[in-house]
Amino acid sequence: MSKAEEIRARLEAAFAPRFLEVVNESEKHRGHAGYSDGESHFRVVISAPVFAGMSRIERHRAVNRALGAELLGRIHALALEISG
Repeated sequence: MSKAEEIRARLEAAFAPRFLEVVNESEKHRGHAGYSDGESHFRVVISAPVFAGMSRIERHRAVNRALGAELLGRIHALALEISG
């Protein structure tokens, strides 16, 4: 399973989002620090009702918990766009 697929599966399981897009932006960073295997930089756009009452920091923390330290440790950069 690719890292993008892992990200998608974990976020779908945790939040049942109305909208979820996981974009691998690694090729934009080829030659930069952190680029390794073509799966190092991601952008996630997610919308789920559970985020409605949360602050921006609470939303980011919830996503990071859902992804888990092990998966986050294999990713160099993760940009998040989260809405309720």
